[in-house]
Amino acid sequence: MMGVERERFVAVRKNGDGDLTAFQTSTGRVLSYEQALQEIQAGAIAGVNVFKGKDGAPHIRGDADGDPTNNLDQLPQF
Repeated sequence: MMGVERERFVAVRKNGDGDLTAFQTSTGRVLSYEQALQEIQAGAIAGVNVFKGKDGAPHIRGDADGDPTNNLDQLPQF
């Protein structure tokens, strides 16, 4: 039995401060930051994880794989 291929983030939207505010997935869905947090925590998105920042809030980051080209900040903007 083959598992379903999990979506990945392929593009990001940033605000004026350079903070990530939305994500586009490999299937073309657009997720707000809050929606993305929920989907990552549910295991629906590959290559990223959620961590608790110094401010106590959950934040999204790419999995550390040693490849800077797939860091969320390096993805194209949409």
